Formats: sequence, C-alpha cells, structure tokens
Amino acid sequence: METTYCRSTGISGDDDFFIRKNSIELGRLCSISSQADVYWPPHKRVRISAPFLFRETDFEQNKQPSINDLPGECIFEIFKRLPSGRERSLCACVSKRWLRLLSSIRKGEYRSSNVVKENIDSVSYAIETISSNENGGYLTRCLEGKKATDVRLAAVAVGTSGRGGLGKLSIRGSNSSCGVTNFGLSSIARGCPSLKSLSLWNVPHVGDVGLYEIAKECHLLEKLDLCQCPAVSSKGLIAIAENCLNLTALRIESCPKIGNESLQAVGKLCPKLQSISIKDCPLVGDHGVSSLFSLASSVLSKVKLEGLKISDFSLSVIGYYGKSVTNLMLSGLGNVSEKGFWVMGNAQGLQKLVSLMITSCRGLTDVSLEAMGKGCANLKQMCLRSCRFVSDDGLLAFSKAQGSLECLQLEECNKVTQSGIIGFLSNCGLKSLALVKCMGIRDISLDTPLSSPCNSLKSLSVKNCPGFGTASLAMVGNLCPQLQHVDLSGLYGITDAGLLPLLESCKEGLAKVNLSGCLNLTDEVVLALTRLHGGTVELLNLDGCRRITDASLVAVADNCVFLNDLDVSRCAISDSGVAALSHAEQLNLQVVSFSGCLGVSNKSMPFLKQLGKTLVGLNLQHCNSISARTVELLVECLWRCDILF
Repeated sequence: METTYCRSTGISGDDDFFIRKNSIELGRLCSISSQADVYWPPHKRVRISAPFLFRETDFEQNKQPSINDLPGECIFEIFKRLPSGRERSLCACVSKRWLRLLSSIRKGEYRSSNVVKENIDSVSYAIETISSNENGGYLTRCLEGKKATDVRLAAVAVGTSGRGGLGKLSIRGSNSSCGVTNFGLSSIARGCPSLKSLSLWNVPHVGDVGLYEIAKECHLLEKLDLCQCPAVSSKGLIAIAENCLNLTALRIESCPKIGNESLQAVGKLCPKLQSISIKDCPLVGDHGVSSLFSLASSVLSKVKLEGLKISDFSLSVIGYYGKSVTNLMLSGLGNVSEKGFWVMGNAQGLQKLVSLMITSCRGLTDVSLEAMGKGCANLKQMCLRSCRFVSDDGLLAFSKAQGSLECLQLEECNKVTQSGIIGFLSNCGLKSLALVKCMGIRDISLDTPLSSPCNSLKSLSVKNCPGFGTASLAMVGNLCPQLQHVDLSGLYGITDAGLLPLLESCKEGLAKVNLSGCLNLTDEVVLALTRLHGGTVELLNLDGCRRITDASLVAVADNCVFLNDLDVSRCAISDSGVAALSHAEQLNLQVVSFSGCLGVSNKSMPFLKQLGKTLVGLNLQHCNSISARTVELLVECLWRCDILF
C-alpha cells in the first residue's frame, strides 16, 4: 500500500495529514470518504514531491446537495411546519444559523400549533436545562455573568416554546462585549409570549428595542425589574405600560435615562400596579412621583423611594393619595425637609400604613415624627436608621400619639438615650424592640422609679451598643418580665452580675438567646440559663464567649429538652464537652457549631457520630485538631447532615 504525504490549506490546526490510497487513482480522492482515511503513521514521514491535483469535474460530481444551500426564507418556512418542540430543539442544535432562524419565529406562527398537542410532561429536549418554579407553577431561568449571552437566550426561547413557554426570566449580566443585547431579549419575546416576570440586572447592551419586543409580545407580564440598564429610557418603559396592562410590580434602579414621563404612563395605564420601587434614578423628580401617586389605582400598596431628587411636594402627595399604601420605605431623600414629613403625616391619607422604614432622611425630626404618629393610626412596624435629628422627645411624642405600634427598630439614632427608650416602652404596647449601634445609650442608673412594666414586650435585641451595660440590663429585667427572645450580641461590656438579674426576671421562659461576642460571660450564666429556662430554650448562641467551657455543655445536656440550635464557636470547648452532648438522651439537636474550637479533636469522632443521628447541620470550620480524614469519615456516616469544614 502506498502512502502519500500532502499539505492541505484553509484548515485550522496542523496542516500536515496523510492519505492511505486504495486501488484507485489519486484523482478520485477529492473527498476523503469511505475509500480513504486519515491517520498519523508511527514511522518517519516520507515526503513525495509528486503533484497532487484534483479535477474540477470530480468536485462537481461528488458535491452533495444540502439544505443549507436554501435561502433563509425557505428554511424559515420549513421550520414553521415542524410538528413539535422536540424537532425544533433538535434543529436548533445544528448550527447558530438555524438557532437564529428558529428564535425569530413567533410561537403563534407555527403551522402545527393548532393541530398538534404537545406533551409538556415528557422528557425535555430543550437545549438549556429549565427549572420548574413550584411556587409560581411556571418555568424559570436565570442566566448570570458569562452565561448571559444572546445564544443562550435564543436556546432558552426555542427549548421552552414547546413546553408552554418561559414564565420567569432573570438575567444577571456583565459589561462584557458578548453579553445580552436586544437580539437575545427579542428572541425571548417571540418564543415566550407567556412571560410573567422579567429581571434585568447590569445589561448595558439592552435598550428600548428589546423592551419594545417584550411589550409587543408579552402581554401577560406582571413583574419588571430593571437595575443598571443605562440604555433603557423612558420610551421603553412607556411601551411596557401601554401594552402590559397586568403589570403589578415595577422596580427601577440606577437607570439614568428613565424619567418622569414613564412614571406618569405607568400610573395612568397600569391599573393593577401594587408595588413600585425607584432607586438612584437622576431624572425622576417631583413630577414623576406625584403623577404616579395621583394617577395610580387604589391597589398600590408597597412603595420604596431611595436616592431620588424629590422635595416636600412629593411627600405631601404621598400623604394625601397613598390611601392604599401598607408598606412605605424612604431612604436618602436629601432634599426633603421637616415640612415634607410633617405634611405627609397630617394629610391623614396613610391610614392603612402598616410598615414604615426611614433611612438617612434629615427631614425626619421630633416634630415630623410626632405628625407621622398622628397620621398613621394602624402602623405596626417602624424602622429608623441614621436619623440623626430624632431624640427622646420625638420618641415620647410619637408613643403618645400612636397606640398600635408593635415593632420598633432604631439603628444609629445617636440622640436617643436610655430615658427615651424607657418612656417609649411605658407608653406603647411594643412586642419587639431592636437597638443597633445607638451610641447615645449610656449605662447610667435612673433616679426616678420605673413606671409600670411593659408586659407586651416579647423580643429584645441590643446589638453593638457599647454603652448598654449592667444597669441597663437590670432596668430591662424589671421593666420587661415577659421576654422570650433576647439578643445581646456584641455587648462585650456585660458581665455575669449584670445578666443574671435579667434571666431571673423573665417569668415566661426564654426560647431564643443570642449572647455572641459577650466576651466576659462565664459558665455561671449558662448554668443559670439552663436551670431557669432549660425547659423552654430552643436556640442558644455563645459564639465568641471564650470563657465558656465544657461545664456549660454538661449543663445544656442535662437540662435543655427542646434545644435544637447550639452555637459554641470559638469557646473553650474540648472533646469532653462534645462527649457530654452525645450522651444526653433528651437532646434533639439539629444544628451545632464547633467552629474555631481548638480543643475538639479526632477523639470526638464517635461522639459526633452519635450526635449526627438527629443533626442536619454541623460546623467544624477552623477546628485545626480535626483531620481531613476524620471529616471524610463523618461525611460518609452522616449522609443526612450538611457538614462545613
């Protein structure tokens, strides 16, 4: 057999290949078919300088007709007659050209759509794996980063068209040049007219053209989320408002081209709008917000306005027209003064308001806070963050004007002191109080006697308030005897002597106790806690309490019947403590964390196995005395438990 060496052109990679010639002439080898094969010989290559010529007639004779020779219009018509989604998905796998043609066909244009009933419960032949949303009952898809491309969107559109179409699409893109463009979004619009939820984050190449297609085809759209979409303008959002009359939720963030006219269209044309969120949109002002509220239907209940250049006028409109608003969040409104909040409260339009959150608004003062209390008769939850002009006087006036508040959270409100908190608890039937980074609270003894106890307070959370110490704990214990949830994380100044009176005063029985970061607490506190509340405590967090030892775990094992979540990370725990937990018969722990416990070693393996019979979560991170092999064995034995290492 003769071997001929030749060099090919126009092929990527190594250009040298060999043809093993059978008993036919070289001129018949224009297409390397069944009579020739390609291989790399094991011996040294021999170059033959004989010319290797092909006759044009041979090419013409062996050239096979292909469907790709047809113009796109013909293939388009062929694809329109494919009987089911399976055939469409298979054809889409052939080439990007076929995929583009298939993605350009609207779902209603398939000739077989009215005569062929497709079994949507059959095995999916979609190119992309689609997940089913059990809550919404429709197909969902999320593309993130480099996976967010036009090709993938086209594949999703074709693959899901035969299964009822996509119901929810989320795109978390990037600034890459190959990211999602208007073409990809148009493919979704044509292939998924049943789309109900669309979320676009950081997609700079999607503009009004893509939203035009969504508005034109997806009339069932209910939720639209636009975040960091610099190419989308008011025109695109107006098109959505004009065609998607079922829109119930709209979120706009960091879209510099969306302005007032689009909000006016949304308020006028979307009668089912229930939720609106606008953040960091420089073109949105008083005209847009006021038009939205004055024209919106009576079902608008959730409103979030953050980082907008609106003034007192917008808040006055909200106070007058927000008759159906139940949740209101205002943040970073630097141009709103005290007058705006005062008018919003006195307008008496927020009678249905249940939840109010105000962050970094210098216009919220003691005077305006009192007006808000008078104008929001049914307010249940209020959160004030970084409101530096709110003091004790404002809290007291609000508590006297407002009698329905149940939950209060104050964060970085540094003019609020211990006196204001006591006065608020005395006047208002709170169920939950949270204080975070309130530097104005000082651990001082009060000369005046405490008023009647606040029996309604069930949950107290004091985080990272360095002035909250022993005297404050004693005050809380006397004032709030019905506490069930206590969170004192980050209070490194409290001691056993300060916490013990609080534990003794809680008559109802504590269920959740978080003492993480309380560096000075010892085993004495845990012994008292398990003795007094062992029959009710369900969660105990001692993360970072470095003076807690195995004695605490012995007390937990002996007294805590209903405990299911225990965190002793970075405590002075050893193998003996783990053994004590494993020997407790009444314990039914589900989550345990020994993270950073250097005294826990490989010797604890049999005890961890015993604990693992009920565990669903086990944290062994930074346990340097436990080997990787021990963890591997635990993973094999405790197959139901999620182990972190």
